[in-house]
Amino acid sequence: MDEAGAESSGGSFWMMVEQVWTDGVFGLDIGRVLVALGIFFVFLVLRELLARWLEGALSKLTNRTGTDIDDKVLSAVHEPLTFIPVTVGFFFATEYLQLDGLWAEVAAKITKTLIAFTLFWVLVRLVDPLKALAGNLERIFTPELVNWITKALRIAFWLIGGATILEIWGIQVLPIIAGFGLIGVAVALGAQDLFKNLISGILILAEKRYRVGDWVLIDGVVEGTVKAIGFRSTKVLRFDNAPVYVPNSKFADGAVTNYGERNHRRIYWMIGLEYRTTSVQLEQIRAEIEAYILNDERYLKPEDASLFVRIDGFADSSINLMIYCFTRTAKWGEWLAIKEELLIEVKRIVEQAGSGFAFPSQSLYVESVPEEMRSPAPKATRSRKTTKPAPEASG
Repeated sequence: MDEAGAESSGGSFWMMVEQVWTDGVFGLDIGRVLVALGIFFVFLVLRELLARWLEGALSKLTNRTGTDIDDKVLSAVHEPLTFIPVTVGFFFATEYLQLDGLWAEVAAKITKTLIAFTLFWVLVRLVDPLKALAGNLERIFTPELVNWITKALRIAFWLIGGATILEIWGIQVLPIIAGFGLIGVAVALGAQDLFKNLISGILILAEKRYRVGDWVLIDGVVEGTVKAIGFRSTKVLRFDNAPVYVPNSKFADGAVTNYGERNHRRIYWMIGLEYRTTSVQLEQIRAEIEAYILNDERYLKPEDASLFVRIDGFADSSINLMIYCFTRTAKWGEWLAIKEELLIEVKRIVEQAGSGFAFPSQSLYVESVPEEMRSPAPKATRSRKTTKPAPEASG
């Protein structure tokens, strides 16, 4: 091969190298691809630093306000802010590539998808700060219902965000929703209990029948403390710490006694005194027990609640004394302690009065006994004394 041929071959080789370098990756310049990857990598590495810089700029604005709501908002959107540099880096990288045709359209859709994802992620994270901002809602609704609303908002934002992304890629959402509607009719026919429990749960929270921590009683179902109120069922912890999951329809349809809503507890006793107790002793016992209750601030006064200490009647084996009063506390432990002290005081008053407590007894009086049931009377034994003649004296 002569020198001219060698130079021609060498030139052809470098032309091929330049052609591969220029159109090597789907018709894209490899150099531009590498620079675009470098741009995206820089934004990816520096995303935490850029997010902190953006938070710092926003915190200067929030510090000027007199409320802490904006600080909570800024703290809540920290993670979405760290994703913003990723979206910006992808945008600048694709812009540097100078794409056209189909690739330009795909890159634009990916960028829009990242933007939509970031926006709806921010909205989801803003739900909790907004719940704190609307704290007055708990005065109208229960905290459990507010939690339900916040969960529903999060789900709604994610669903709307998903629908937005599908629309970006040209997927029509309305036909999908219509298809789900037809399926939903069929599912609803077999899931009536699920929807019934869901609606019952909403009604329970709206009517404030009970809250988490309340002591409730459903006749024939369960008695215990409410631990959680879900969309379908309520978790009740029995007093032996066994959890019971009760469908919400049971609470909505049945009678529910909510002991957690009461403000005081009742003491109702019927005490039996012995029949040998005199009228003076009865008056003394009644008066001292009533005075003890009236002078103790742990009991409600007659103007606040019913309070009775009365001789109630004559029973079969006792004279009944009724004690009917209410304690100011509704806590079971405190109520037990107060009741115990009252019991000891009643016993002391009865003993000091010289009386006693009666117990069930019966006396049996027999007026006559049938002849055949009588035992024969014992015969009296008589002793006969025989006198013998004295022996004649011998002469």
